[in-house]
Amino acid sequence: MNLFNSALGKNITFVRPEYFIVRGFIGIPKIKYYYVFLCFVYIVSVIGNTAVMAVIYLDHNLRTPKYIAVFHLAFVDLFGSSALMPKLLDIFLFNHRYVPYNDCLTFLFFCYICLSMQVLNLVALSYDRLIAIMYPLHYQVKVTHRFMLSLIASFWVFVVTVVLIAVGLLTRLSFCKSVVINSYFCDHGQIYRLACNDYTPSYVFSKFLIALILWLPLAFILLSYLCIGYALSKVATAQERYRAFKTCTAHLSLVAIYFLPILITFTMNSKIHPNARIINLSLTSVFPPMLNPIIYVLQTQEIKASVKRLLRIRGKSKITTNK
Repeated sequence: MNLFNSALGKNITFVRPEYFIVRGFIGIPKIKYYYVFLCFVYIVSVIGNTAVMAVIYLDHNLRTPKYIAVFHLAFVDLFGSSALMPKLLDIFLFNHRYVPYNDCLTFLFFCYICLSMQVLNLVALSYDRLIAIMYPLHYQVKVTHRFMLSLIASFWVFVVTVVLIAVGLLTRLSFCKSVVINSYFCDHGQIYRLACNDYTPSYVFSKFLIALILWLPLAFILLSYLCIGYALSKVATAQERYRAFKTCTAHLSLVAIYFLPILITFTMNSKIHPNARIINLSLTSVFPPMLNPIIYVLQTQEIKASVKRLLRIRGKSKITTNK
């Protein structure tokens, strides 16, 4: 307890810098073109996720628990991209690398909330597929609109709480040495390592956070697909197995896109070059929000059918108006 009391004590004066400096890439010429590329990815992400949300909202056939989770995933992707990219572009394209202390913590708070919610949304979708395939006759009873909304709301409460604790622990640190953050945004791990007092509580909580929001969800998703694979092996015909598994392909693609770069980064850890780490994590932050709507439109029959139906209705309305 003394270890935590040293960081959380009431009679300590904390040294807080006026600003942090977000360093970004080191020694790469013409790196601004990379940020222009990220800007393009962001624009595509905004258009794609807005389109998916609009299709689900307009088509009453998609008002199902599964598409509540898909709508929420598109919303979180849009929110997360908008929390990260405009500030990132402002820092590096317009060279505003001096980020005020409070702004940096706010930036961290929203980025981590969105990244965490993306993972937990994949958990919600995997649970939906698990029940749909293992208990098809009970699916409408077990996975209701109310259940899915309650699950998503509980995820929000959980994520906001743990990220607030992480940010709160950072406010108990003193920064009397370097204020240069070796990352592309106000990264939690890079900030607490700059402290000149004991940052053990932040270190311990960061490991706890990684286990709760990365490894535990990944374990649940993998376990759910092992159960799905076992359930499909009991299905009579190969065609029925293929049809059932096809409903999972979009979700599996999202899981692979999100987790593989993170797993590579964490596995290599100190062996990976700082620039390679920034590229890997920055692409992980912006590519899934861009690819998610594309994958769902291309691989989900219901959304493809809905888009065609909406375009057909719009075409007919234009013809009627011209007449």
